Amino acid sequence: MEWKKEIRILFWMALVFIAAFFMPLEYERFREAIMAMFDLTRWYAREHVILCLLPAFFIAGVISVFVSQGAVMKYFGAQAKKWLSYSVASVSGTILAVCSCTILPLFSSIHKRGAGLGPAIAFLYSGPAINILAIILTARILGFEMGIARVVGAVLFAIVIGSVMSLIYRKEEKAKREEQMNFSAIPEKRPMWQTAFHFFILVFILVFANWGKPGEGVTDGGWYWIWSNKWLITSLFAILLAFSLVFILRLKWQPVSIIVALTAISAFLVESPMIPMLVGMAGLAVITLMDKRSPENREWTLSAWDFAKQIMPLLAIGVMIAGLLLGSTHDDVAMAGIIPNEWVAKLVGGNSFFSNFFASLVGAFMYFATLTEVPILQGLIAAGMGKGPALALLLAGPSLSLPNMLVIRGVIGTQKTVVYVLLVVAMATISGLVYGII
Repeated sequence: MEWKKEIRILFWMALVFIAAFFMPLEYERFREAIMAMFDLTRWYAREHVILCLLPAFFIAGVISVFVSQGAVMKYFGAQAKKWLSYSVASVSGTILAVCSCTILPLFSSIHKRGAGLGPAIAFLYSGPAINILAIILTARILGFEMGIARVVGAVLFAIVIGSVMSLIYRKEEKAKREEQMNFSAIPEKRPMWQTAFHFFILVFILVFANWGKPGEGVTDGGWYWIWSNKWLITSLFAILLAFSLVFILRLKWQPVSIIVALTAISAFLVESPMIPMLVGMAGLAVITLMDKRSPENREWTLSAWDFAKQIMPLLAIGVMIAGLLLGSTHDDVAMAGIIPNEWVAKLVGGNSFFSNFFASLVGAFMYFATLTEVPILQGLIAAGMGKGPALALLLAGPSLSLPNMLVIRGVIGTQKTVVYVLLVVAMATISGLVYGII
């Protein structure tokens, strides 16, 4: 009814007015929390949107447009063999160096293409949780034992949480399975190896562009060599992408060459790697949208744009709320939110049920960029955090965040999102307790 709509508008207007009227600007902590909110938002925009999310949107577009629905259902569909779908989903994070937000367009894409709820959830959890870079950093800084516990816990979590979600919503999964039985596979327009080649080029560009710096004082070894040469490696994969655009997607070589030249020039003229990445991605969008040979190429960019429209606003809101409540901690910056960090440190000492539960719950709502959870945890351990709660936070934090939850809700609904979050928090709590006792 019309009057209900007007009441809702009045409610939100009144809520905003009350919040503005009683805003406690006279308190230093609140002012710092406001600054932390904007600092975290600015840092996220600078460090993750161009280098992480833009490639992720295009990768999701590849799944949505170039990977056939039959191929997705073969590995992740409701009729797929459980051992195969969960095995693939639970270890997928080893090639995806992504955070809880960057995994979202990929999750949304396979879900829309018909993936079963269980494998899709396993993929959603494992993507950030079993990030191979983060595992290595965890073992190096927090100890080999913690690194192994994180690997085992992440794989088990992905399988168990996905299986439980599939069991809880088995009626829906049964209906999806029956619907997919009548699905007639559409023949692939190109060999699967070509689509996989194109897909993994984009994945490797995402991985190496975001390769983390080794620990303090590390100046040799494979990880350091890759980090010190990561832009050269990324450039080589960008050249392979250009070949893929011409020989696999059949784009005209002239516009592709122009984009390659502009990207290379911007890399030499500007120190920031974000500029050539932005030039390259913008050029990719333009030439695919203008391509008249294959409608698929245009659909690829439009699909990436659809994911951006769906995900970016919710991420922005979530990052701002997380910064306001929990502060901004990155690089050498440590700004407190409304909830004091010392409260958190005191509440996660020892190995009680409450300390593990609290660590899991706080980790679930905090935003951790790829690899940042390790130095943050290092500081908390130094402040007295127990090893059980530390593992609980490692298992809940990287795969969940408030921005992540808002987007997941838009994909699978409120009820399934709540169940998923509760399962992650519960399992992280139990794992922390067991690890603390051992």
